Amino acid sequence: MCEAVQGILRVGGRGSALARAQTARVIAALRVAHGESLRIEEHVFVTQGDRVLDRALPEIGGKGLFTAELDEALRRGEIDLAVHSLKDLPVDADSNDGALVLGAVCARDAVHDVLISTQGITLAMLPAGARVGTSSLRRRAQMLVLRPDLQIAPIRGNVDTRIRRIDEGAYQATVLAACGLDRLALSARASEVLSLDVMLPAPGQGAIAVQCRADDKTMRERLAYIDDMRTRREVIAERAFLRGFGGGCSLPVAAYACSDGDGDGAVIMLRGRVCASNARDVLDEIGEGVEPIEIGLRMAQRMLARGARDLLA
Repeated sequence: MCEAVQGILRVGGRGSALARAQTARVIAALRVAHGESLRIEEHVFVTQGDRVLDRALPEIGGKGLFTAELDEALRRGEIDLAVHSLKDLPVDADSNDGALVLGAVCARDAVHDVLISTQGITLAMLPAGARVGTSSLRRRAQMLVLRPDLQIAPIRGNVDTRIRRIDEGAYQATVLAACGLDRLALSARASEVLSLDVMLPAPGQGAIAVQCRADDKTMRERLAYIDDMRTRREVIAERAFLRGFGGGCSLPVAAYACSDGDGDGAVIMLRGRVCASNARDVLDEIGEGVEPIEIGLRMAQRMLARGARDLLA
């Protein structure tokens, strides 16, 4: 019998300031839903993605680099819940063996990416040849479509580290998720909020995911109180779109879904983008429907028919 049944709920998360802020948000939401007397322990993990900082994520595997250690602890019963940035969670996480489920998707924060630069200048104002730090193939490709003159260089580390590298002059700019800055009270550092036309986000960006064991009925019932159905349906559509290309979160694939309600019959509008590996071309597609998985997979098939496979290759 797990400890949570005896009154202690063990929540696992990563150790960065951003991850700790996200874990704190989930814990606060659970206490609001179930009472301040709920006993909760936070368990901090260091993942492979946290340990290896000298190489870009696609070079060291990409898929599951920030989640595998928490998944294993959850399977072994060492923790009862695992908190993730949803965009880091592999798209097959809920269906690999059925042992773990996505117990809650918290209401989504800002989905946009932002530019952080020296002297607060915008993407259009960056000088030719400016050195921009990002290890994301998605961000790299979308920036180079608009500004092929930029020099894109890898950058790793937590939010504070990346901002410090800009302040030190190692790079003239970097691109980060707006939600991460908001959660760390650093949104004032953004030089420009990049529009969705310029920089479509990663599938699931802005959402916090909470995993639990599939057979843990108590946890699933508790998490139902903090699950946001509207966000869940939207991110399921985005992740189905990514899954349609047979790859993981390191692919240069972007998606954003929005809906007109939170019920099962709400219409979801999905925007998808596939970027060429040579960063010279993009394919865009828009679709809508009421069944999240169906619309995401259908849009991926349409884009594959238009040549998306060749772009990704």
